Order: sequence, then C-alpha cells, then structure tokens
Amino acid sequence: MVQPVKAHLVAVAILAAAAGAVQAQNYPTKPVKIIVPFGAGGPADIYARAIAQRLSEPLGQQVIVEDRPGAGSALGTDVVAKSAPDGYTLLMISNTHTINETLNPKLPYNLLRDFAPITQVNVMPNVLVVSPTAKVNSVKELIALAKANPGKLNYASSGPGTPYHLAAELFKAMTDTQIVHIPHKASGEARASVLGGQVEMMFDSLPTTVQQIKSGKMKGLAITSVRRSPLLPDVPTVAEAGVPGYEADLWLGLVAPAGTPAAIINRLHDETVKILQRPDVRASFIQQGTEPVDSTPAQFAAMLKTDVERWGKVVKFSGAKVE
Repeated sequence: MVQPVKAHLVAVAILAAAAGAVQAQNYPTKPVKIIVPFGAGGPADIYARAIAQRLSEPLGQQVIVEDRPGAGSALGTDVVAKSAPDGYTLLMISNTHTINETLNPKLPYNLLRDFAPITQVNVMPNVLVVSPTAKVNSVKELIALAKANPGKLNYASSGPGTPYHLAAELFKAMTDTQIVHIPHKASGEARASVLGGQVEMMFDSLPTTVQQIKSGKMKGLAITSVRRSPLLPDVPTVAEAGVPGYEADLWLGLVAPAGTPAAIINRLHDETVKILQRPDVRASFIQQGTEPVDSTPAQFAAMLKTDVERWGKVVKFSGAKVE
C-alpha cells in the first residue's frame, strides 16, 4: 500500500507542477496589483509605483499600486495573504513585517509561511529629524534634553511595529531616555506633525525627508546607517553622534502569496531585477538616498528569516509593545 500512495502523491505533484507551468506561460492575462500596506507618500508607495510603472511594459499588462494602510501594515498584508496565489496580487513589504512577527503575536498571517519572496528592492537609511522649533541641534543635545525632561518629549511614527517606531525604541533603550510614542496612521501624517511642531522628533526615511532637511523645514540630526549618506554628508551617523553600535536601516521587498507557481515568481523576479539594474533606475534610486538590491527569491527568503530573528532581539531588548 505504501508504494501506490507514494506514486499517487508523485503524480499529483507532477500534475500540479505542469498546471503551474501552463498558468505561468499564459501569465499575465489581466492587470497585476501591488498592494502597499502603508499610507500614500511613504517610501513603500514611492518605490512600488516606480517599479509598477516600468513593469507594465514587459508584462504586457497594467500594474496597479493600491495603498491599503492600517493596523501597522497588517490590514493590507492580510489581504494579500488571503489572495489567490496566481501572481495577480503582490505585496510590497519592509522591516515592518519582520518586526511585527515578534512585536505582534496576534497577526492573522505568518510572514515566512504565508508569502513567497520575489526580490528585495532596496535598502535605505532612516534619519533622526526634529522639528525646526526644537531647541536642539545635535543628538547629544537631544539626549540631554530628554534626560532632563523624562516623559515630556514626544516622537512620531507611522504606527506601532513600523521601522520608524522600532528605530526610536532602540534609540530610547540605548540612550536610557523616556520619550513618548505618538503613533500616526501613515508616515506622511507623522511627518506633518513634526513639520508643524506638534511632535518634537521622529525617525523617517531619508528619501522622503532629505528635501525638508536641505530647505530647513526639519533639522536632520543623524543617519541611522553605519555610513554617512552622500546626500547629507555633513549629517553624522547616530553612532558617530554619541550612540555607539546604533544601526536601523529601512528596506523594501516584493512578495506574493505562498503557493504562487515558481515559474510566475521567477518571471516577476527576472523582470523586476531588470528594472532595478537599469542605469537610469539605479541613478535615480541613489540620487534619492537608497541603494537598489536585486536578490534572488532564495536570497530574499534567507534575509527575511535573519531579519525576523534580528528584530526579535531588538523588540525584546527595547521592551517595545504594540499599543
């Protein structure tokens, strides 16, 4: 009885693979949607649209970006997790997703189980910015002010579990300061609160804040990467500015629902990587303060696993919790 059962399973697997190959050969026959589980105007939205615009031509179908923010990215992410694994509904993810695996035990999905990695898209530094009205001009001055006024300073973020939230919690833990979290629904709203002076500070992505910093609408105190950014060469890293060992970059990547045929994953990977390797796209990304990444699905899967473990340690270390 064992051999017939095994033979049957092998036959089913072969038929499934053949069906997937046929499906992939005809793919796509209708528009493809990339869901961004964050608000409009943030890095995920910006780079999803940059890719979608260029992906439409090689796929021969329109590629649409739909912003579905909410619940710290869980709302839009769950939509994709429950979508048909046919390559027509994709998801742009970030550190938020690897952070939430530990930070939020009530997620309705599992990142490593319910999604098929396509490729990492980029990596970019965050920047610690303060309101133009804030009476600090350096990280050391900010730390001193926070310690002199425990619980009186506020920081904005685009919501619990986002990289901006955890970047600030890591900063608090490593500087032994008490700064109150003011979560917002999207990074644009959080940024507006800092620009308007309602909240003193936030960690935000460099591409979305560099112009405000250069124009004086925000003060850029420090970069969260291990190296300074050529866009802001005079702004030190957080480690240089007085918090040794601090690092909290942001990355973005593209995934599909688990079970999507490998041939479709490979087609999406190959076409996306071609876009990321284009000289004009690379130059545009670098000019905006981000570095393109064109990993294979297997490399991206390994990175996700490592990042879940890394941020799990940070969550435990910082004591951060979903609010």
